[in-house]
Amino acid sequence: MARLVIVVEKASDWGSYYPSVDVMSAMDYLRQPVAADDERTHVINLCRSYKYLGTGYYVSLLAEARGHKVMPSVRTVNDLRRRSLYGLDMVDLNQKLTHFLPAGGRDTTDFGILVYFGETAYPTLQDLARQVFEMFPCPLLRIEFERDRVWQVSSIKPVGLHTLDDAQEDAFAQELDRFSRKLWRKPRARKLYRYDIAMLVDPKEAMPPSNKRALKSFVAAGRELGIEVDPIDKNDYQRLAEYDGLFIRETTASDNHTYRFAHRAEREGMVVIDDPTSILRCTNKIFLKDLMVSRKLAVPRTEILYRDDAKGTHEVVERLGFPLVLKIPDGSFSRGVVKVENEQALAEAAGRLFQHSALVLAQEYVYTEFDWRIGVLNREPLYACKYFMSRGHWQIYNHGAKGTARSGGFETIAVADAPSEVVKLALKATHAIGNGLYGVDLKQVGSKPVVIEVNDNPSIDAGVEDAHLGDELYLRIMREFLRRMEHKRQGGSR
Repeated sequence: MARLVIVVEKASDWGSYYPSVDVMSAMDYLRQPVAADDERTHVINLCRSYKYLGTGYYVSLLAEARGHKVMPSVRTVNDLRRRSLYGLDMVDLNQKLTHFLPAGGRDTTDFGILVYFGETAYPTLQDLARQVFEMFPCPLLRIEFERDRVWQVSSIKPVGLHTLDDAQEDAFAQELDRFSRKLWRKPRARKLYRYDIAMLVDPKEAMPPSNKRALKSFVAAGRELGIEVDPIDKNDYQRLAEYDGLFIRETTASDNHTYRFAHRAEREGMVVIDDPTSILRCTNKIFLKDLMVSRKLAVPRTEILYRDDAKGTHEVVERLGFPLVLKIPDGSFSRGVVKVENEQALAEAAGRLFQHSALVLAQEYVYTEFDWRIGVLNREPLYACKYFMSRGHWQIYNHGAKGTARSGGFETIAVADAPSEVVKLALKATHAIGNGLYGVDLKQVGSKPVVIEVNDNPSIDAGVEDAHLGDELYLRIMREFLRRMEHKRQGGSR
C-alpha cells in the first residue's frame, strides 16, 4: 500500500485535528533526504499558499522530483494562477449556472463556495464542484461566482487550511478521511511491481474494444514485465494519481469521461494510451477527412452536408452520385452510418442524422468484400486483419440484426503478408495523428488502397486481432508502456 504524507506549512495548522504519523511540516518534508527505494508515496500538500517559489510551491515541485504523487501538482498550481487558461475550461460549467439562484435573491451579484476534495456543502452545485476538482485537483478550493445578467465562475483559488472556521474544519476532516480511503483503499498485491497501469473499462459496454479474455491477457502481459495492470471504471477518476499509466479500453469520445480521464492523466505526467490529442483527432470523421486530404493521402471522394442547406446537398449529389454513404462525425462500430440509393432516402436519412450533428459526411460508396484493419503502435505496424462484411449486409456490423449487432467474419494474418501499399498508407495516416495505438481501416480496389478512418481505440479481442501473434500482441503493447514509463522516470518527456 502506498505511504500517505500530509504536509502542512506550520504544525499549528493541524492543531484542530488528532496527531498523525502521516502529517509533517513543510520544512521537515523539504529537508528529508531523497530516498532511493521504490516505495510509492502520495503527498497531500496543505500549505497555506502555492505562490511561485514559495514553500508550498517547493513542496509540490520536490515531491514530483522525488517521484511522489502530489496534490496539487505543479501543473495544477500553475494552471490555477493563469485565469485565461481556466476561463476557457469553465465555459461549459458557466452554462450550468444559468438556472441557479442563491439564497440572497435576485439582488445578489456574487457569492462563493468551498470545495473539499471535490465535495461541497451546496447540493445544487455538487456536480460543478466535482468537475472543477477534476480539472484542478487541489485539496481545498474556493469557487467565486458573479452575476451580470447570468451567473458565471469568476475565480478559482486554493485555500489555506489555517483560514477555516470550526464547521469548515469538520467538513474538511470528513472529506479528507473519505478521500484518502477512496484513493488508497485497494491493498496492493504482495509482489511489488515496478509500475502500475490503470486500465479504464466499462463492464456494461455492449461493444467494448476488448473482450474479457483480451483484458485478462493485458493483465497477464503486464505482470510478466513487472507491471500491475489494474482495471478501473469511470467511478475511479479520483484514483488516477495512484498510477504511472492509463490504458483506455473503453470506446472513447471527446465529450464524455474517457476524454476527461485521458486529459487528467496527461496533466499528471502519466503515460496515456489513448492520449487526449489522439481522441480529439480520431473521434471526429470530418476532422479526419480534412487531415487526410491535407496530407495528400488517398480517401474515398467525400463532401460535407450542412444542416438547412438543401441546395448544397443537391450539388453534392450531382458531384458524387448514388449510392452515397452518410456518416455522423462521431459514430463508432458502424453506428450512425447509412447507405442511401436515391433522393428520398437521402432526405430521410440526412434529416435523422442532422438531429445529432450540424454537419454530416457524404461519401462515395466503395464496394469491397472486406475492409483492411492495420494496427499501428508507435508508428510501427502491429497486426493486420481482414474484416468481412456481415452476411447480407454492406457493412462489417449490422445493427439492424435482431437482438444485437451482428458482424462478419475475419482473417488475421502476419503484417508481412498484407499488401505493402496497404501497410504503408496506414502508417502515413497514423503519422498525421500521433505515436499511440491506432487501428486504420482501409479499402482496396485493385492495387489502390484508400483510408476510411483511423481509430484511436482499436478493437483488440482475444481470438480475433491476436489470432496470429497470440500473447505476443499483448506483450508488445505492454512493452511500449514500459519503455515510455522508464523514459519518464529517467527524466524524458515520452
